Amino acid sequence: QVQIVESGGDLVQPGGSLRLSCQVSGVSLDGYVTAWFRQAPGKEREGVSCVAMNGHSTFNADSTRGRFSISRDDANNRVYLQMDSLRPEDTAIYYCAVDRNWDFCSGDADLYEYWGQGTQVTVSN
Repeated sequence: QVQIVESGGDLVQPGGSLRLSCQVSGVSLDGYVTAWFRQAPGKEREGVSCVAMNGHSTFNADSTRGRFSISRDDANNRVYLQMDSLRPEDTAIYYCAVDRNWDFCSGDADLYEYWGQGTQVTVSN
């Protein structure tokens, strides 16, 4: 029943910016934790950012802190990831994940039940 579709991935030069979108269907987003993960070829999937339904619990990977930020538009069941000052090492497939609401945010992918198919971000000249 839950459907998740990511969009916004693109080829961008180092130092540039992208805004990823995650459209969620089948549930009311205000009752769920939402998160962004990323995975590069040959690398483990890592948590990037997370926000709970109250908007007060967030998580950012150390390598992206200060450059990436997550936001939610609960009225439209949409999640965003704003990415600034992009680096080549940010190149990865970015995934949106959701789960029934918790009182905390986690970067453990095993804790999330619903996933999108991902969107490719490539940072290169």
